[in-house]
Amino acid sequence: MQIYTRGGDRGDTSVIGGRVRKDDIRVEAYGTIDELNACTGAAAAQARELGQEALAAELEGIMQELFDCGSDLAYADPRQPVYKVEEGLAARLEPLIDSLNGEAPEITRFILPGGSKLAAELHVCRTVCRRAERRVVTLAQEHPINEAALIYLNRLSDFFFAAARAANARLGVEDVAYVRSAEVFHKAKKQP
Repeated sequence: MQIYTRGGDRGDTSVIGGRVRKDDIRVEAYGTIDELNACTGAAAAQARELGQEALAAELEGIMQELFDCGSDLAYADPRQPVYKVEEGLAARLEPLIDSLNGEAPEITRFILPGGSKLAAELHVCRTVCRRAERRVVTLAQEHPINEAALIYLNRLSDFFFAAARAANARLGVEDVAYVRSAEVFHKAKKQP
């Protein structure tokens, strides 16, 4: 298979249903998801190096889901699209987030990205995920999209945050506290 096609040499590219400029918001949205996928791959490799096989496997599964998100957002065909991302995909992440969150110490202040290298990689994923979400919101203002993909990205950024904190806890590394932060998160009151 030949890698280069020369089809985009004049600044346009193919999407499902036609061609658009490479700076089109649709390309910006799924391109940012592609960037997030690469960051997720780096985090998965780091997790595997540290022997965190379950986290690495989860991240590799997320990479598949991100590719589905990008595919859904590349759909510019005016006919009814057949989307890959389904509504339940975001809900699948919620018990994982809860479990990871339970591994980390109680949070009372804002934290900065870092601690361990793995946590730093996961925080990069979180911030790129938030940017992807913003790009998809902009795309949705101009074109119909699969809203399940937007919901998934919103939940996924929470997953990356919880995974970063759990990674630090597993490695015995403290989160990096934002030193000028007041206590903004309050401990939950115990139920009677």
